[in-house]
Amino acid sequence: MKFSQLAIVLLFVFSFSKIAAQEFKLGKVSVAELQEKMHPKDTSAVAAVLYEKGDVSFLYVEGQGFISVLEVEARIKIYKKEGYDWANKNVVYYIGSNLSKESVLFSDVVTYNLVGGKVEKTKLKSDGIFDENLNKYRSQKKITMPNVKEGSVIEYKYLVRSPNIGSLKGWYFQTSIPVNYSEYVTKIPEYFVYNSKQKGFIYPKIDVEKNNKSIVLVSKERSNDRDNVSHTTFSHDKLDYLETKTTYIAQDLPAMKDEAYVNNINNYTSSIEQELSMTRYPNEAFKSFSTDWNSVVKTIYDNEDFGLELNRTGYFENDLKALLKGITAQDEIIKTIFDYVKSNVKWNEYYGYNCDKGVKKAYKEKTGNVADINLMLTAMLRYAGLTVNPVLVSTRSNGIAMFPNRTAFNYVIAAVETGTGIILLDASDKFATPNILPFRALNWMGRLIRKDGTSEEVDLMPKKQSFDNITMSYRVNPEGVVTGKARRQCTDYNAMLYRNNVENVKEDTYLEKLENENDKIEINEYNRTNEKELLLPTIETFTFTGSNLCEIIGEKIYINPMLFFANKQNPFKQENREYPIDYGFPSSDKYSITIQIPEGYAVESMPVPSAIAMEDNLGMFKFNAAVNENILQLVITHQINAAIIPADYYSMLQEYYKGMIAKENEKIILKRI
Repeated sequence: MKFSQLAIVLLFVFSFSKIAAQEFKLGKVSVAELQEKMHPKDTSAVAAVLYEKGDVSFLYVEGQGFISVLEVEARIKIYKKEGYDWANKNVVYYIGSNLSKESVLFSDVVTYNLVGGKVEKTKLKSDGIFDENLNKYRSQKKITMPNVKEGSVIEYKYLVRSPNIGSLKGWYFQTSIPVNYSEYVTKIPEYFVYNSKQKGFIYPKIDVEKNNKSIVLVSKERSNDRDNVSHTTFSHDKLDYLETKTTYIAQDLPAMKDEAYVNNINNYTSSIEQELSMTRYPNEAFKSFSTDWNSVVKTIYDNEDFGLELNRTGYFENDLKALLKGITAQDEIIKTIFDYVKSNVKWNEYYGYNCDKGVKKAYKEKTGNVADINLMLTAMLRYAGLTVNPVLVSTRSNGIAMFPNRTAFNYVIAAVETGTGIILLDASDKFATPNILPFRALNWMGRLIRKDGTSEEVDLMPKKQSFDNITMSYRVNPEGVVTGKARRQCTDYNAMLYRNNVENVKEDTYLEKLENENDKIEINEYNRTNEKELLLPTIETFTFTGSNLCEIIGEKIYINPMLFFANKQNPFKQENREYPIDYGFPSSDKYSITIQIPEGYAVESMPVPSAIAMEDNLGMFKFNAAVNENILQLVITHQINAAIIPADYYSMLQEYYKGMIAKENEKIILKRI
C-alpha cells in the first residue's frame, strides 16, 4: 500500500485526566440564552462564545493517502452592537498547488432571535457566503450572518479538508471575548506521531483513549485471457489500525484583553499548535521530523527553494564587479551591496523563507518576496568575500518560535559576521539600515543557518537606544497665547518610524494631523531634514502658535511646561499582566525646553526637580527645572533601557508611569507683579 508523504505537526501533553464533554447540538438554542442581557462573569463583554468544538479526523483517500478533516461548530451570543463583528466568520485556507489545495464548506449557519417570546431563526442564504483571494497562496471563505441584533445567538458549522496533514490548524481556546466552553478533539492513526505545544496560562483538561479502526484498500489488476481480451479485477484489503483520540476541554475562559506594548497577543492566548514529529508506516523504518532545531534547519536548507536558490550563481557577478570596483573597506562593501539590492529589487509584500520567483528571476524582474531578496543579498555578500549566513525569523504577526518546527518561521534575513559582532540586514524594507531591521522582524530570537548545516540562535532584539530629542523654546503673552519653535531629532528605530509615518503623505495632510493632535496649534515654517539620508537622524523643525496651551484664571497664568509633548494617560491599565512588556527597542526621549515669561509676570510656583528609577536599571525618568530672571529652563528625560521587560515588573512599570505622568502634567503658575 502507498501513503502520501506527510509534513509536520506538534503536541506536548501536559496532563491526562478523565473528562466529560458537554452535550451540544446545533439548533437547540434556548430561550434563556436569548434572554441573557450580559455575560454573567464579564459584564463589559460585547459577545461571548457559548460553545465551540473542533474535531480533527483522518480520512484515507485512494490514490492520495491520508488527509485531515477539521469540523468546527460554534454558538456565539451577541450582547452589544460593538459585538456585531462576531457575526462574521472568516476561514483562511491554502490554494497554492493542486496537490496541496484545501477546501472549506460552511453549513448550518443560523441567527436566532427572541420575537414575542418565541425563538425565531433566520438561515444564511447563498449571497451571505463569499470567497476572497488573499494572495496566490491563500484564500478565505467568509460568511456574514443575517438578521443580527443585540441579544442574537448565532450558530455555524464548517468543514476544512486538507492534504497538508504535516501542519494542522492551531486551535484557540481563548479569544478576545469570554469563552464558556471550548472542546478540541484529535483522532490520529497510529502511523503518525504528533507533538503539540500549548501556549497561554490556562491549560485544558486532557483525556486520551485508544480505538480500533480500519480502512479498506481497493486495488485493481489488468490481465489478458487466452483470446487476448483484457480483464480488470478488483481486490479489497482490510487494514486494521489503532487510533488515538485526544480530547481537550477548557471552560470559563476570560477574554484576552490587549494592552499597550504587547508583541502578539496570540503568543499568550490559551491554544494548541500541532506538527508531525514522526511517521511509522507498516513495514517501513520510522521517519522523524523536526525533533530538534538542527533537523528543522536541515529540512529547510534541503528545500530547493531555499538552499538551491541561496547557492545559485551566474546572474549578478558582472554587475557586482563594476559596483564594487575600488571599494575595499568592509563597511563600505556591506553598505554598497545592501543599498544596491534595496534599490533594484522591490519587495512584493509576501513573507516566506522559501523563494517565490527564485533569485535569478527576481533579479531580472526587479521584484520578489522576502526570501528572493534576502537570499540574493546573502549570496552577493558572500561573493564579495564576507562571512554571511541567512537567519530564519518568525515575524511578530506569526508569533514567537518557541519550539522546533518548520512552521515556526515565516521570514529570512541576512547576518554578516565581523570581528566585532553580527550585522543583521533586511533588504526588503526601504528604510532598513545595518542592524536596524523593520519592526515586523523584531521578534525575540532568530536562527542562523551555516553552510555546514549547523545552526544557532541569534538575538534579534536591539540593544542600542534609539533617541527622540526635542528642543523647544516658546513665550507666553499676557493673553495666554503661546508662540514658539520646536526641533525634533530622531535616530535609528525612532527615525525609521518617522520615515514610515511621513512616507507617501502629502505635507499639508501631515501638518493638519500634527496640528489637530497637538491642541489645535497653528504650524508655520515647517522643514524636514535627512528624510532620505537613512544613516543620519531625521530632523523636523517648525514654528507654532497656540491659544489653547495655557489657562488664565484671574491674575494668574497656568502652563503645562511640556505643552503638547506631555504624556496624558498611563498605558498600563489592567490590574495584573501575565505577558511581557515589549517595547521593540530601547529608547531615550529627551526634552530641552526654554520658556520666556511675559513682562509683568513672575513665577509663583513651578514643578520641583524629580527622579524616578526603575529596578535593575530598566528605566529612568528625570525632571529638572530652573528659573533665571524671566527665563525658565527644563530638561526632561524618559529612558527605557530594555527592549522587553518581564511581566514580573508590571506593577513597578505602572507606578513608574503614574509618577512620570503626574510630574509631566504639573503646572507652572505665573502671577502678575
